[in-house]
Amino acid sequence: MVEIKKEGVILRKTNISFENEGVLNPAIIKENGKIHLFYRAVAKGNFSTVGHCILSDPLTVEKRSDSPIIIPEYEYEKHGIEDPRIVKIDDLFYLTYTSYDGINALGSLTTSKDLKSWKNDGIIVPKISYEEFKFLSESAGLIPDKYRRYNQFQISHPDSDPIFLWDKNLIFFPRKINDKFYFLHRIRPDIQIVSIKNIEDLNSNFWQDYFSHFKDHILLSPKYDHESSYIGGGCPPIETEYGWLVIYHGAYDTVNGYVYNGCAALLNIENPEKEISRLPYPLFKPEEEWELKGEVNNVCFPTGTIVENDRLYIYYGAADERIAVASLNISKLLKELMMYAV
Repeated sequence: MVEIKKEGVILRKTNISFENEGVLNPAIIKENGKIHLFYRAVAKGNFSTVGHCILSDPLTVEKRSDSPIIIPEYEYEKHGIEDPRIVKIDDLFYLTYTSYDGINALGSLTTSKDLKSWKNDGIIVPKISYEEFKFLSESAGLIPDKYRRYNQFQISHPDSDPIFLWDKNLIFFPRKINDKFYFLHRIRPDIQIVSIKNIEDLNSNFWQDYFSHFKDHILLSPKYDHESSYIGGGCPPIETEYGWLVIYHGAYDTVNGYVYNGCAALLNIENPEKEISRLPYPLFKPEEEWELKGEVNNVCFPTGTIVENDRLYIYYGAADERIAVASLNISKLLKELMMYAV
């Protein structure tokens, strides 16, 4: 097993109103020698914005903003901007997050050239009802009981506002592959993958065809006990000599609710739709007090990484209330993963 070090909590909630309920699930990126951390800040009533701080090293906060840097602007995100992830492709930063309007939770994109001003590209995952999803994917012989179990609660009601299938954990690969954008997204309980020439091509026709061949786009499904209920994307994929290293989350059900673990897999470099390997055990799991008790107990939810001198630092939401870091030797992790290559 890979030796992992729990470095501890690096960011906690404050008394400032925009983050007085919790700070969690951060995006992280290093640019011009500075480590930027963009985190979900939760106010009373579960209203989320994005806070920002700068780290002087992987574990030390140097500067922290006293107000959110990204706030809801549109009706579809009026209840919150949740769980950001970030990559840089060419000269543009792509920050993705979950838009929440109080009913629907859907992946959205905002871009920046300087990490200061942001251009909102809106929701880029499908706005599709459960009924339409069921109809299109059943035509391809899918929708087993697991999809019904996790998504049927989103069945539309005649007099309600539109209810769409929840589509979260939108995460871009950090470069184009064969001249295409690739990104992960998650309709429970699996992780799906998308490739597209241009972001603008993600229209209703694209998604109709996508769901008509939905089985072909399922990248990872729950496989082991520690991820038996469902899985979801975690951190942006990391390019390595062995493949794309994906740190994701896996959940399993207990009498006390779900337990969320950090997990690891490898994907093929030129064809990331192909899984090479997966750890058959959790990379790390809730063990410390800050992971076991909080707004939601028993949660390690990884969302960002940086690599410094062969050390992989994984940033994660701990019990949905605070931000912690775990670290490990990335070379040893990759060698361990290759032991389970298929």
